[in-house]
Amino acid sequence: MRCFPPHFWCTSVVVFLSVTGTLAADPYIFFDWTVSYLSASPFGTRQQVIGINGLFPGPILNVTTNWNVVMNVKNNLDEPLLLTWNGIQHRKNSWQDGVLGTNCPIPSGWNWTYEFQVKDQIGSFFYFPSTNFQRASGGYGGIIINNREIIPVPFALPDGDVTLFISDWYTKSHKKLRKDVESKKGLGPPDGIVINGFGPFPYTRELASNNFPFGTINVEPGRTYRFRVHNSGIATSLNFRIQNHNLLLVETEGSYTVQQNYTNMDIHVGQSFSFLVTMDQSGSNDYYIVASPRFATSVKASGVAVLHYSNSQGPAAGPLPDPPIELDTFFSMNQARSLRLNLSAGAARPNPQGSFKYGQITVTDVYVIVNRSPEMIEGRLRATLNGISYLPPSTPLKLAQQYNISGVYKLDFPKRPMNRHPRVDTSVINGTFKGFVEIIFQNSDTTVKSYHLDGYAFFVVGMDFGLWTENSRSTYNKGDAVARSTTQVFPGAWTAILVSLDNAGMWNLRIDNLASWYLGQELYLSVVNPEIDSDSSENSVPHNTIYCGRLSPLQKDQAQRVNFSGSPRSIFVTSRGILLALFAILVSSLAR
Repeated sequence: MRCFPPHFWCTSVVVFLSVTGTLAADPYIFFDWTVSYLSASPFGTRQQVIGINGLFPGPILNVTTNWNVVMNVKNNLDEPLLLTWNGIQHRKNSWQDGVLGTNCPIPSGWNWTYEFQVKDQIGSFFYFPSTNFQRASGGYGGIIINNREIIPVPFALPDGDVTLFISDWYTKSHKKLRKDVESKKGLGPPDGIVINGFGPFPYTRELASNNFPFGTINVEPGRTYRFRVHNSGIATSLNFRIQNHNLLLVETEGSYTVQQNYTNMDIHVGQSFSFLVTMDQSGSNDYYIVASPRFATSVKASGVAVLHYSNSQGPAAGPLPDPPIELDTFFSMNQARSLRLNLSAGAARPNPQGSFKYGQITVTDVYVIVNRSPEMIEGRLRATLNGISYLPPSTPLKLAQQYNISGVYKLDFPKRPMNRHPRVDTSVINGTFKGFVEIIFQNSDTTVKSYHLDGYAFFVVGMDFGLWTENSRSTYNKGDAVARSTTQVFPGAWTAILVSLDNAGMWNLRIDNLASWYLGQELYLSVVNPEIDSDSSENSVPHNTIYCGRLSPLQKDQAQRVNFSGSPRSIFVTSRGILLALFAILVSSLAR
């Protein structure tokens, strides 16, 4: 049994050897997670949050490139649940994506087992609940995908690894927030900013009188730590910084970056960054770790945790380190443009990241996607992309595609906004397998939006203020644009991405700001491989699929379905797996 650092739910890891005995098969790792309500006090008042295995935030999923994850999730909430794995590409396996277009939600009291491989990926990601506004109450946790030993990391191995979740936070429950969004009240400003579920360190007398619990990160002087920082919030862009310490950016959402020092970094909703931070101060006192709101003057207080040196002689003191000018979107955009892909580094494969010459590939399709502020459509408050507000059907799109059920969705999402009244519909992009697509996100709203695409990493090739035009392509970065799965679009501005559609499946494209997503600003991208028998075809429908909607008659009772867990008898679901397992047992017995 191999156990990982604290705050990680430890289970067995079983490595299966190949028949030749010279090459190990990709390991399988097993988890049993229970999602339930917990009680916490981020701002001094007890409230209900969503935790996993009694932890808030949830356990860190710590794996290595190409490992196979078998994750048995028990839903102890009082409403249906899905977990989605933000940034995990699920190669040829959108069945495991954990969104309503691909999966029926796990009913209350039921379990469901995710089975996926972290194929050809490295880096920092996070998971969260994708249904019913539940992310506003927590349920999120970190994902770390380590390099295989044969692939060098482009920096010295740090002395420790720290995962931080920075997020806006509401004392209202996710159910109350959900109703507020539906009834036109809106979210309103958050009650504050939390770091790893804790309220701010008392850096002012007012906060000291409130006696909030706060978080502490313990470090040793002279050592270097990798800080993986995720904006797991629901609406607010945040600026992250550590008092008197530089942030050496090394990776974002699975891509090694050109290593640059920053004194602070704007991290938008759904984004993940990792920095190397060296403990190069005297340690005469503690230091502030700060997450402050950007472009939102109504938030009551910044999130503040404490960086505690082992030789510290006193508490953190002085004013918080200076943030950028509050409403300066130009600073934030220029900072985003400064991110570059490290072309000399390997990642999940030995070849350098820059070997994929994306700037020389012919674009096959262009989509200009415009989001608008919420408006009344068919008597309900909705939000649109290109004039269409997505309405999740009762039958997931992927299941409808698998079983040839007509009328669930249409492959007609428009390439540009259409001159017609907005409407509610289930419209899907008909993607061309192995096509190369340019997507321009045009933000006509008044707040920063984060767009996320499941199943892929895309190249963020350009962004600017004003309206995108054909001439805007002359400003694109076609050489070393960072590849990631979540990008910001500033108000009154555009962001352009390029993506190679080499991953067959049904993939969610959404605005990660939760109210916008909930009100309909999402769509799906269908990518079908026409060569059904090729190696790049999709995985078949999972044997443990939950059925709903028009396929409900296919659902067997929960007690009759296979319940996978960490027990050896449930390691594999194929005959090949059983043979490998038996072979591993035989080798183990001979070794004794």
